[in-house]
Amino acid sequence: MNIVLLGAPGAGKGTMAQRLVADFGVAHISTGDLLRAAVKSGSELGVQAKKYMDAGELVPDQLVIDLVKERLGADDAQRGFILDGFPRNTMQAVTLDSELSAMDKSIDCALLIDVQADVIVNRLSARRTCRACGYTGTAADAVCPTCGGEMYQRDDDKPETIKNRLDVYDKNTAPLVEYYRGQGKLKIVDGDHAIDEVYAATKEALGL
Repeated sequence: MNIVLLGAPGAGKGTMAQRLVADFGVAHISTGDLLRAAVKSGSELGVQAKKYMDAGELVPDQLVIDLVKERLGADDAQRGFILDGFPRNTMQAVTLDSELSAMDKSIDCALLIDVQADVIVNRLSARRTCRACGYTGTAADAVCPTCGGEMYQRDDDKPETIKNRLDVYDKNTAPLVEYYRGQGKLKIVDGDHAIDEVYAATKEALGL
């Protein structure tokens, strides 16, 4: 099961990926997590990535491709993987197909979690993240329920940045829907429902 998750920032891709990983044991490859780890490490790559992420802009293709290619070579990814946040444009999708082909792999399905823009702005602007462990919660969480750490609003979860991220998504990422539709691999799930309902629809779309 090799899956590409599509959808705007805040559509719920990460939540669906986590459930699929827990139930089916495949690797969850989130470019957001990979990039944030690089930023946290303070590496040269992380410093370059941070300026794009803070502005709500896309990190350059080659930087992301190098991170993802390395991750695809890990042991857990050999049992199957879910790509969350990559590819972001058709050039990356073509490159991904080429890299996978060289590894005797291919994408089985591209799953689009479809959510309206106004719903996404409301969702993300209410999101809070734990500085200590990375737990994602809401503005209602005074402290992290997992470790008691400080909850804060990431720069890329502020309303003005969210709107910029959605504009960037529409311009660069939306054409991927047509790319995978043309390959006959596109499945669409309505993400504007309770998590359990969306997950049930996701499994049905994937034939699981």
